[in-house]
Amino acid sequence: ALVTRRTGVVAVVVPETEERLFSDPFFPQAFHGALIAFAGVDVQVLLAMAPPGEGAARMFRYLDSGHVDGAIVISHHGPELARRLLGSAHPVVFVGDPEVPGLPYVELDQAAAAIAATRHLIARGATRIGTVTGPMDMNAGASRRRGFETAIAQAGLRPAGVAEGDFTARGGELAAHHLIEQAPDLDGLFVASDLMALGALRALRRAGRRVPEDVLVVGFDNSSAALQASPQLTTMTNPPSELARIAGEMLLGILSGVTPASPVILTSELVVRKSA
Repeated sequence: ALVTRRTGVVAVVVPETEERLFSDPFFPQAFHGALIAFAGVDVQVLLAMAPPGEGAARMFRYLDSGHVDGAIVISHHGPELARRLLGSAHPVVFVGDPEVPGLPYVELDQAAAAIAATRHLIARGATRIGTVTGPMDMNAGASRRRGFETAIAQAGLRPAGVAEGDFTARGGELAAHHLIEQAPDLDGLFVASDLMALGALRALRRAGRRVPEDVLVVGFDNSSAALQASPQLTTMTNPPSELARIAGEMLLGILSGVTPASPVILTSELVVRKSA
């Protein structure tokens, strides 16, 4: 490594707790996508974790210490880590908008996806629609909320309620419980992840609200959680393996001396199932 200035190692950085990393199907699929990107080259792909809000400085030191040739950052909270990495000697590609100009990234059109999800609820007849958002310190959470509010306003409606979740099933359950207390006549619910939607379904059942008869529900991710739900979830696609594979190919290009086209924006599609 001292001679070649290469270690043959890249890191997939996930600034999340272990609980979320190992319970959310998004992350193993994303890591698999990164493995696919580097499958044809002699590069090892390792996983690096740091709890959100705690590890930005430590992670920067690690990535800049010469242990890795570059990194893919997934599920970051706010722009702090991105700002630090802007000055790194090693290339970094983000899955999700880093909110810092000059850093390459691949992203889903989050707002457009949330607009499509909310419009589906409206088209199915819902008029008292609430949302369980993702964390507001994440671009995905803020963008999906913005898309929901845009679709509601365009339809001449007002949100029945907004509650912030944390992309976990328990967080979705608690947020949906608060929403039901705010708006007991809720007849539509856009939940910003399938895992949170599992929790929201539990909260609705506990409140005596039937899905889809009383409340229409749309999730987000088209993950295995959508198929495990009862009823199975109508949801928006969000392909973690594809996002991370593209990010890996962008990083591989940078390491080979090629400047990638950035950003790469993917579109999401509605998958209709029984919940709406």
